[in-house]
Amino acid sequence: LPGLHVFAIVFALEVSVGKTNTVMALNNSDVLLPCTFTTCIGFQDLVFTWYFNSTEKIYTGKIKSKASEPVVVGGNPRVEFVGSTTGKENNISIVLKNVEFSDAGKYTCHVKNPKEKNAQHNATIFLTVVQKMVETDNTLTLIIVGVVGGLIGLLILFMLIKRVVLFIIKKTQDGKKECLVSSSGNDNTENG
Repeated sequence: LPGLHVFAIVFALEVSVGKTNTVMALNNSDVLLPCTFTTCIGFQDLVFTWYFNSTEKIYTGKIKSKASEPVVVGGNPRVEFVGSTTGKENNISIVLKNVEFSDAGKYTCHVKNPKEKNAQHNATIFLTVVQKMVETDNTLTLIIVGVVGGLIGLLILFMLIKRVVLFIIKKTQDGKKECLVSSSGNDNTENG
């Protein structure tokens, strides 16, 4: 039974950066780096740390309990904590201010929960910094989808017309056979 207890503890803490793990930001803008955590048995004296490219600590916070907000332990002046842990979601997101091209890279949100025998988990998000946002031109894609859809529609229409024509031809031929058989049978009866 001790093995089962440890198994349950391992999966109790989960850290997430959302549905996508990539973020694109405009040079000299502010960018949100999202991170939330969930725990089945609660937390006490939880420590979370944000790392840049796995080694550089850019923000560290500590949360006493569910009833208290995080306290800053250490951070970069360009990083602002924007999360909250007293609400429904344990949000430990940060905003990176005035991003530069050198800020592009891997950001890791690391969480350690002493209440879960120091269970540790992390989630990673990749930041790309661009000079300007480029609007994607989907005209060619729409043309291709329209042409392919039209061709499929024509093919279905052609197959339907072929089926109807073959059905009409078959019914017409079946009707002629009945006429031939019945007239042939009548002729034989009269001659016999």
